[in-house]
Amino acid sequence: MERPKNREHGDWATNIALQLAKHAGTNPREFATILGKRLEAIDGVTAVDIAGPGFLNITVDAAAAGALAKVIVEAGSSYGTNQALAGHVVNMEFVSANPTGPLHIGHTRWAALGDSIARVLRASGADVTAEYYINDAGSQMNVFANSVLSRLHGRGVPEGGYPGEYIRELGDEVLKAHPAIRELTDEAALPVIRSAAYKAQMKDIKDTLAGFGVAFDVFFSEQELHDGGAIESAVARLREQGHVFDDGGAVWLRTTDFGDDKDRVMIRANGEPTYFAADAAYYLSKKDRGFTEKIYLLGADHHGYINRLKAIAACAGDDPEVNIEVLIGQLVSVNGAKLSKRAGNIIELKDLIEWLGKDAVRYSLARFPADSPLTLDPELLKKNSNENPVFYVQYAHARSRGTARNAIEAGVDHSAFDASLLDHATENELLSYLGSYPSIVAKAAELREPHRVARHLEVIAGAYHRWYDACRVSPLGDEPVQDVNRTRLWLNDATSQVLANGLELLGVSAPERM
Repeated sequence: MERPKNREHGDWATNIALQLAKHAGTNPREFATILGKRLEAIDGVTAVDIAGPGFLNITVDAAAAGALAKVIVEAGSSYGTNQALAGHVVNMEFVSANPTGPLHIGHTRWAALGDSIARVLRASGADVTAEYYINDAGSQMNVFANSVLSRLHGRGVPEGGYPGEYIRELGDEVLKAHPAIRELTDEAALPVIRSAAYKAQMKDIKDTLAGFGVAFDVFFSEQELHDGGAIESAVARLREQGHVFDDGGAVWLRTTDFGDDKDRVMIRANGEPTYFAADAAYYLSKKDRGFTEKIYLLGADHHGYINRLKAIAACAGDDPEVNIEVLIGQLVSVNGAKLSKRAGNIIELKDLIEWLGKDAVRYSLARFPADSPLTLDPELLKKNSNENPVFYVQYAHARSRGTARNAIEAGVDHSAFDASLLDHATENELLSYLGSYPSIVAKAAELREPHRVARHLEVIAGAYHRWYDACRVSPLGDEPVQDVNRTRLWLNDATSQVLANGLELLGVSAPERM
């Protein structure tokens, strides 16, 4: 069932006769005729027209259509949720920035989109664990610790080290925790600094994510994979599967059997594991923790990871078309954004939030597909006008709440509901978009495209503003309160609820006043 784009074709349309006619042993048109007669017998259906080879266009009366308003208000925050993905157990990894510096504009898109994808998946019944993979192993952590050490001793940035004021701030944090750190030799101080600065930087990352409304269920440490023997275990397990071989003193995984462009080294000839080995061990960890579906959200420069990750899944005995999904996001830029004073060479997420506001940034990032390059316009995002999409939707919600407050002051309440009174053209339009909302959520979850929710909220907001201009909820002047006022209050509140529910899926607030 779907809403026809041309409302002259009815309130609902379906191609079910075309889908099932062959199974019924007849042609679609004849099958549609049988279905049409049965549908016309349903209370509330006023007409059923057969179009083309067997499409059914269904028109319902005002009472049948208007009943939705009460359904939505009574359902509250659960309206729009569904069970389309019930039984799906999903691990979704996103952001996963190195803990060697603050989150920046490169992480912003996946923070917003990843969190919104997790929310629409949960709204469709999936059991989702949002996971942040901490890249806290490898040489970059030693460079990070050495950078902080150099700053503590007033030295310049070491070769290849991390610049930026935040390194000095981390040094101050280390000094608070270990006041005598400067008295130690560099060799003795480095592991202490590495641990303390790492903890301080991760706290900064978590605080920034919290300020952006992004929550993770799990922060998974790469270093723990190494320390716990997971790398060696992964190599042994994949060798048992018959996919590991030795060549030139190194240990390899034969990923070319599963579509990768070349086989991958897991253990170098010197005995050191590669990043790829950690990737394999991490995948097996997710599998062992019961996640039948693993979603990876990676940046624009990670296209090469798709085949190798899918090859890992196949080598582990999984179906790479079912058990793993890799989403690639394109770059985002912001006109007029300034480099961070703290980091010196990046645009910090913290600064974007302070400059444009959490809601504006999150909504703007969520309303476009992940694979489209995006440039945000700060001047537009700061406008309190209909040109600004986030303002347009939030204002519709605030306006609906103001309408409800005014109605209650005028003596309008929910004591009566007569759906047949919602017969104005703008009411029919608004109800149709409110009715489409659950299917939009389900489709957004299925395709991992939360922008569908954002765009539909804008459609609902437009329909609401048109209805607001045409139909009064509060009586005019000294007119008595009538059932039409009470019934319209239900529709007003139904719109509030759907807008609030949709904004929640995008991690954006639904203001009571603006």
